[in-house]
Amino acid sequence: MCLAVPMKILKITLDRAVVSSGGIQRTIGINFLKNPKIGDYVIVHAGFAIEKLDTVKAEETLKILEELQ
Repeated sequence: MCLAVPMKILKITLDRAVVSSGGIQRTIGINFLKNPKIGDYVIVHAGFAIEKLDTVKAEETLKILEELQ
């Protein structure tokens, strides 16, 4: 089973970004995105951002995940 998680971009350096979700930070690849920006929410899978996500949708998803804990 695979799980893709919405995370917020905090910092960008070349083709890598530091992202955060639920107090956890990771460094991921952003090679698959066009024009990623700090503050964007992205779907992260297997160490790469695979898609940008609408802010409202990302926050709704994160709220649901938090409620499930």
